[in-house]
Amino acid sequence: MSGIRGRNTRPEMVVRRALFAAGFRYRLHRRDLPGAPDVALGGRKVAVFVHGCFWHRHKGCRYAKLPATRPEFWKSKLEGNAERDVRAIEGLRALGWRVLVVWECAIRDRGTLSILPEILADWIRGDATFGEVAGGARP
Repeated sequence: MSGIRGRNTRPEMVVRRALFAAGFRYRLHRRDLPGAPDVALGGRKVAVFVHGCFWHRHKGCRYAKLPATRPEFWKSKLEGNAERDVRAIEGLRALGWRVLVVWECAIRDRGTLSILPEILADWIRGDATFGEVAGGARP
């Protein structure tokens, strides 16, 4: 697992390019915020997390399957990741930040990927306090 990158992953880079294309400027991995969001738009108080479906237990997603080897270890590890995500989102919302989670399956879905800049811009300009972008669906 030491070879698994946590920053600058392909899905994260795709989201960053989409935000930039939509005209937004941002900071990366702000350690002063709960959960160190992948992207933070400080002026708008918007935090964006880019989650891998497997690592963050995306419910109902075909990419979030539990491995057959060492299932007890993986169940504990992945549930811990999901619990940490919930704490980070709650902490950000308590500070008045709006939170958007972009799932890896959205990046893999060509239909969603083609309109990702529009989806992100619409959500950021909206007033929802929490949103998710998954493959084949708008937040």
